[in-house]
Amino acid sequence: MQRITRLGAAVATALAATALFAPSVPSAAAAAGDRPEHHADHAVFVQTDNPAGNQIVAYHRGDDGRLTQAAVYDTEGLGGILDGSVVDHLASQGSLTYDRKHGLLYAVNAGSNTVSVFSVHGEHIRLCQVIASGGRFPVSVAVHENVVYVLNALDGGSVQGYTVVDGQLSKQPRWNRHLGLDPNATPQFTHTPAQVGFTGAGNQLVVTTKANGNSIDVFNLDRTGAPAAKPVVTTDPGAVPFGFVQNGRHGLFVTEAGPNAVATFTINANGTATKTASSATGQSATCWIAAAGRFLYASNAGSSNLSGYHVGKNSRLTSLGTTATNPGTVDAAATEDGRFLYVQTGANGILDAFRVTTDGSLTALGSETVPGAAGGEGIVAL
Repeated sequence: MQRITRLGAAVATALAATALFAPSVPSAAAAAGDRPEHHADHAVFVQTDNPAGNQIVAYHRGDDGRLTQAAVYDTEGLGGILDGSVVDHLASQGSLTYDRKHGLLYAVNAGSNTVSVFSVHGEHIRLCQVIASGGRFPVSVAVHENVVYVLNALDGGSVQGYTVVDGQLSKQPRWNRHLGLDPNATPQFTHTPAQVGFTGAGNQLVVTTKANGNSIDVFNLDRTGAPAAKPVVTTDPGAVPFGFVQNGRHGLFVTEAGPNAVATFTINANGTATKTASSATGQSATCWIAAAGRFLYASNAGSSNLSGYHVGKNSRLTSLGTTATNPGTVDAAATEDGRFLYVQTGANGILDAFRVTTDGSLTALGSETVPGAAGGEGIVAL
């Protein structure tokens, strides 16, 4: 692994570098006794986001972490491409999400404004529902217990809430909230919201807005999962907050594409977000982040590499340096046991596999070309 030596660039340079170098942690898993019989195991699912027809490519994961393609499934929806994007057509994190409690996989169809719901049977899936996303250009899905939210990126951004009933999503019409972002801000891929997710406690819903607001928006939720009328908005000037994973019950680790950094935030009971620390990656276009046990890995699309961190006492981050990937490093996911990490690279639609060693360094296990997935985002590893 290389050691990080140079400082992060300004936001315009960092995000523009994505084009130069080219030719997105969910709620805690249910206890083993709560897992449905059809839960996935030793599987990796990748979304193509193909505008001609979105698909999910399923892989069997061997005990050694290596992948074998198992099948390709149509979502019966279309992928989408944000203006200005090159290796990251959705410019988001969480566009493919696994719901372990219900054994379901949720995939956004950005080009047709829908969400596909699959039941999961090992490394195989079955389409059981396609439902409207409640807005335009869905890019991210989050689940906690029986509540699901979808983030729509265009027309100023919105979130739409659902409940899970009998293996399908039931849309809650009163759980739709607009974010009030500038709908005409350009380019789209840097000025649309990036991710929706729950805090670990599950009583707050978080949205990152990237350069269109430079903010972390938090909706407090009532006991049914219904959101407050408006979000509490915490501005993080110039930061371009993008992807995030949970840090305990009330914290987040957030990538900041402006300074190219990983920041630590506390989400307070009143909905405000307090930044407590920040660690520069020294790379270009730091946008996505994945957690593997006590380690974090941030994807640097412009630098075509991963920045590793060890999470220590009091959530202190210690840099582990960088690991090279194929061109256009985007969305990533670790297995639930933290032993393996899988990374989408958008320039050529290649999936890179790594073993996570005990010190957090990554050992390459090989790569797979995902059919029709150049520019695609959305990955789940189990």
